[in-house]
Amino acid sequence: MRWLTLLFVALIALLQYSLWLGKGSWLNVWEVGKQLDKQEADNKAKEARNSALEAEVVDLKQGYDAIEERARSELGMVKDGEVFFQVLPAGTSFTVEPQASGPKAGSGNPGKKPENKAASAMSVAPAQNPSHKP
Repeated sequence: MRWLTLLFVALIALLQYSLWLGKGSWLNVWEVGKQLDKQEADNKAKEARNSALEAEVVDLKQGYDAIEERARSELGMVKDGEVFFQVLPAGTSFTVEPQASGPKAGSGNPGKKPENKAASAMSVAPAQNPSHKP
C-alpha cells in the first residue's frame, strides 16, 4: 500500500511539473500574454500614427494649406508682401551683415562682365550705396 501511495505522489508530481514548468505551462502562457499585451499597445500606437499620416497625405493631395504650412515651417518661406519677424530669447544678440544690392562677382549672366570686380565683390551698407534710394 505504501508503494501505491508513492506511485500516486510521483504521478501527481509529474503532472504538476508539466502544468507549471513544461511546454505550454502556466508560466509560458503568462509570458506570452505579457508579450501579446505589449504588441497590442504597440499596434495601437502605430495605427494612430498611420491614421495621422494618411490624413496628412489626403490633405497634401487635396489642399494647399498643408503645403503652405510646410513651406513656412520647414523651408522658411513667406508670401509676397509679408514681413517676417523673428523673436529671439532675452539675452540673445543678433547682428545683420549688410549686403550689396547688385549681383555678386561670378553670378548673373555669364557673358556679361562686371564693370569693377572689387566693387561687385564687396559688401556695401545701404546708406553708403549710391544706387540705394530710400
